[in-house]
Amino acid sequence: MLPENFNFDLIKAQIVAAIAQYGGKILLAILVLIIGRFLISKITHLVSQALDKRKVDRDVQPFLNSLVNVMLNIMLLLSIAGILGIQTTSFVAVLGAASLAVGFALQGSLANFAGGVLILIFKPYRVGDLISAQGFTGVVEAIQIFNTILVTVDNKTIILPNGALSTSPITNISGKGKIRVDMVFAAGSQNGVDAIRAAIRKVVDICPTALKNVEHDILVTKLTENAIFFDVRVWTPSDTFWDTYYYINEGISKQYALDGIGAPQPALLNVALKQ
Repeated sequence: MLPENFNFDLIKAQIVAAIAQYGGKILLAILVLIIGRFLISKITHLVSQALDKRKVDRDVQPFLNSLVNVMLNIMLLLSIAGILGIQTTSFVAVLGAASLAVGFALQGSLANFAGGVLILIFKPYRVGDLISAQGFTGVVEAIQIFNTILVTVDNKTIILPNGALSTSPITNISGKGKIRVDMVFAAGSQNGVDAIRAAIRKVVDICPTALKNVEHDILVTKLTENAIFFDVRVWTPSDTFWDTYYYINEGISKQYALDGIGAPQPALLNVALKQ
């Protein structure tokens, strides 16, 4: 039940007065919000197209799009606050204080953000590069503001914080566009150095992913009583590292069989045969 002193007419009059005073501003603010969001969507789309047209680095494009979107939304928020009669100077001061408090709470995220900016500026690696960092090796799928996304050779997704990446050693395996595949192969010393090298050379020469205008090394690296070891160094485009590695391994195994290149014989067996 309503209290005896409840004045419905007074409440009604206050509501009508509030609507008369603030209703127009609220409707205008809502209208500005709807139109503003529509325009921001169109502007960010145009910015994205302009960046593509000017061939801006694809690593930087997501960051710039996000930055433009955030700045436009802040401007829209300040405009709506002004329409509603909120003092924008006080609003900005409150927003700055809140940002400072959030900044202290998110120091790790800010470090990752700063690391992302440094990576985008100095480009120690790019999207598509094969890198090794923080104990992981994979292809860079995306450079985000806070994280870098790697995809390993076995298709696992690794998310690494940019803060750590910007302050720790990184090996850019594919940054030069070509890479050397280093392997070691052994064969029995009874086959002779020239015969073993010739068998290996056949495989390297027909490898479809080995570079044709580069000298590949087939070097004797170690001699034992019953084995000859070769360092095989094959140059290949960065994106075919593993294709080259597996092709050479399989090819040499087959070529050894075709050319009659035997495996190292145990020393004890040699002694027994001599007796």
